[in-house]
Amino acid sequence: MAGAFICGSSGLELTPDEVAFLRESDPWGFILFRRNIARPEQTRALTEQFRSIVGRNAPVLVDQEGGRVQRLGPPHWPRYPPARRFGEVYAGDPLAGLAAARSTARLIADDLYRLGITVDCLPLCDVPQPGSHDIIGDRAYAAEPEPVALLARAAMAGLMEGGVLPVVKHVPGHGRAHADSHLSLPVVNTPREDLARIDFLPFAALADAPMAMTAHVVYSALDPHGPATLSASVIRSVIREDIGFGGLLMSDDLSMNALAGSLGERASGAIAAGCDIALHCNGDLSEMQAVAANAGTLAGPALARADAALAAARAPLDLDRGRMETKLAEWGGRAGVKLL
Repeated sequence: MAGAFICGSSGLELTPDEVAFLRESDPWGFILFRRNIARPEQTRALTEQFRSIVGRNAPVLVDQEGGRVQRLGPPHWPRYPPARRFGEVYAGDPLAGLAAARSTARLIADDLYRLGITVDCLPLCDVPQPGSHDIIGDRAYAAEPEPVALLARAAMAGLMEGGVLPVVKHVPGHGRAHADSHLSLPVVNTPREDLARIDFLPFAALADAPMAMTAHVVYSALDPHGPATLSASVIRSVIREDIGFGGLLMSDDLSMNALAGSLGERASGAIAAGCDIALHCNGDLSEMQAVAANAGTLAGPALARADAALAAARAPLDLDRGRMETKLAEWGGRAGVKLL
């Protein structure tokens, strides 16, 4: 039975200790960062080695949003724009904005699928609000919930057309946070009715997504005692019930400084709160061992959701990449926005 966690590794190749750890702990998935990616053939070899070790076609994830969050880049892969550029195109021509978001996600999926990467932590459904921290910023499609939902849906479709599964993030919303959760714990004091009217809306519109990622944010109107990742009441009453998300729910990175306690306590806390999968990203072996020891194995409803998420994957549709890139340049040119 696979472990209820996703982990990374320290470099371009797996060390002997990492190989032994992966073989023993059998993580559900594997996540790549820039430290793991140098060249296409090296990256492909790394994903193949991971799957060989665990003995199954396990998911391999990456954060390939474009803009500031892009693990694959030049000279081997294109530099993609941040999500806000699609919102700018959408503002002048909604159909062109939606087509651009979908087409760009399709190109990203083509890059990833060739490397054996089958999951992209995209799209963001966060809705930034005035005065919020720039950690979301132009990673968000727009500052209103309706275009965010529509553009996120378009990006999700583009990924899936390319054989890559999406992860909607950061549920139930990181857009109001006044701190970077990588560094400290954000606290949002907005009334629940305002959260439901703005922040939750895009996530509810994408409630059929196969996977979603939690926010390390405290919402005092929902649970003043802990962030969503560790809050059973937020996961149960807001994410599962109000938003209606029924897919696989993974934590955001447990090594982020928003969370307190040991890595083992964070992992067990996330699973106990209702996360199906604990995510750990920094590649520190001792921390990964603690997460593995405390996350447990996938079973029951969590296993069913994990299986359903992977079953949503389809073979890539045919792609005329040159034609799609030409159309992106045309849409961007009309809006005065560079899309590739």
